[in-house]
Amino acid sequence: MAHTHSHSEHNGNRTRLAAAFGVTAVFMVAEVIGGVVSGSLALLADAGHMLTDAAALLMALLAVQFAQRKPNARHTFGLLRLTTLAAFVNAIALLVITVLIVWEALRRFYQPQPIAGGLMLGIAIAGLLANLLSFWLLHRGSEEKNLNVRAAALHVLGDLLGSVGAIVAAVIIMLTGWTPIDPILSLLVSLLVVRSAWSLLRESLHELLEGAPSNINVDKLARELTRNIAEVRNVHHVHVWQVGEKPVLTLHVQVIPPYDHDGLLRSIHKYLHQHYQIAHATVQMEYQPCVGPDCELCAVNTLAQHDHHEHAALEGHAHHHH
Repeated sequence: MAHTHSHSEHNGNRTRLAAAFGVTAVFMVAEVIGGVVSGSLALLADAGHMLTDAAALLMALLAVQFAQRKPNARHTFGLLRLTTLAAFVNAIALLVITVLIVWEALRRFYQPQPIAGGLMLGIAIAGLLANLLSFWLLHRGSEEKNLNVRAAALHVLGDLLGSVGAIVAAVIIMLTGWTPIDPILSLLVSLLVVRSAWSLLRESLHELLEGAPSNINVDKLARELTRNIAEVRNVHHVHVWQVGEKPVLTLHVQVIPPYDHDGLLRSIHKYLHQHYQIAHATVQMEYQPCVGPDCELCAVNTLAQHDHHEHAALEGHAHHHH
């Protein structure tokens, strides 16, 4: 396993996330002050959005930290799931914020307020630059696969659009004095945010519910194993799930008793690794057809076969109760 690679990548992720967090937090404060002074609610809404950004980045940071914890007896996978949980919470936070922005925007259609366009423009431009910086920090490197960094990048992207919206609104207000453009643009930004939050919510929930990774088709995997490895007659009890970014698989194979038990086991593992990138598989070998609800092996007749089976149980991670 390329452990060194993942370690340096983790550190890179952490540095990038920390930098993005710093930038976002500083500008959030600037936007709150600017929003209050200029009377622009678009800036305040954008600041609210930046607050979730900062929270998102903080959670992503903590998750990267926890993902490095070594597995132990209580958490045999380490704390890799924490990243998925963080992404899930993140998505929900985004949806809540969106509801608040929409509510605020609707309120403002009925009660337009005066806005200092020039000040609003200056702060909106500064906010845009801050967001571009965070986005650039998050998008460098190979972490597109990390659900959490992606969640953080989505937050920042939504925010970027928020800042663009605030700039457009400020320019229109300065030129025409038409204030309703402010809430209209915040509504448009909300739609984009909802779209990204929704897909994030779906993805993280699927993983939390032990769904099979989207790139692995379980039926196809069973068929291909049977087709491509001569001794394999039948594949059953297949379970695939995902922890962090790692797919985990357990399955039972009914095989023709091989000359070289370990060799067959190795070739099954190798096949799974090459074709499905599954490095962590537990394969249980059986020589009899599978019967009964729990697929207990049939009673073993001959002593030789029994001996053979005992050997299989030792070698193949098999857990059977005779």
